[in-house]
Amino acid sequence: MRLALLSDIHGNLEALTAVLRDIETRQADQLICLGDVVGYGCDPAACLELVTTHCTVTLMGNHEHAVLGHLDEHSLNDLARTSIQWTRDQLKDGPWLKKMALFPLEHRVDSLHLVHASPDQPGEWQYILTPAAAKRSFASGEAWITCFGHTHLPTIFSLSEDGLCRSRFGHDFQPLRENRYLVNVGSVGQPRDDDPRSCYVIYDTATADMYFHRVPYDYTQTQHKMAAVNAPSMLIERLAVGR
Repeated sequence: MRLALLSDIHGNLEALTAVLRDIETRQADQLICLGDVVGYGCDPAACLELVTTHCTVTLMGNHEHAVLGHLDEHSLNDLARTSIQWTRDQLKDGPWLKKMALFPLEHRVDSLHLVHASPDQPGEWQYILTPAAAKRSFASGEAWITCFGHTHLPTIFSLSEDGLCRSRFGHDFQPLRENRYLVNVGSVGQPRDDDPRSCYVIYDTATADMYFHRVPYDYTQTQHKMAAVNAPSMLIERLAVGR
């Protein structure tokens, strides 16, 4: 079975549409979203509709959590806070707030443990950015491979039998049975690794091969739509540079 794992769409309909087209060409058997369908971008409802139609599981992300009012907005930066308030206004009269409330914090399939942020208290939205942070997360469970998003940075953390934790940029690889892994699948709608192309992962359960895919999309169309609703300029500009 081939699992397509996507995360951090952030209301970017053009990026999501391009990624779904690409996934179709690769004949994935199942799609799973690791959260943050909404936030920042200006098409939250359309993205939720597409994701819940195509994905068998959609996890809770910190932006869904915040839109539902379960996250202290004072803990957010100004851009995120403005985005959350705007997104909530767009969704308040439809069915999505109730549907988002049903998104689970974690999911297990085959050898994978799936979360949005960290397997260590997944509802606390911790960031795994360094080998030290990864090692703390490894200590919280026994899963062979945990896949996550949240930082928008495609990354592979590996823990060897001797306790050494290594970090590598996301690339195609076959996990070693003697190691454990934390794999950040990157971001569909707002990459931050200096590459504006969308990123997602396909995992082959038969071979354990993991493939990172980059998908170009017309981010200028997204930028024009965001400008039309007076989105903060930084959120618009960063799409062109992947930061």
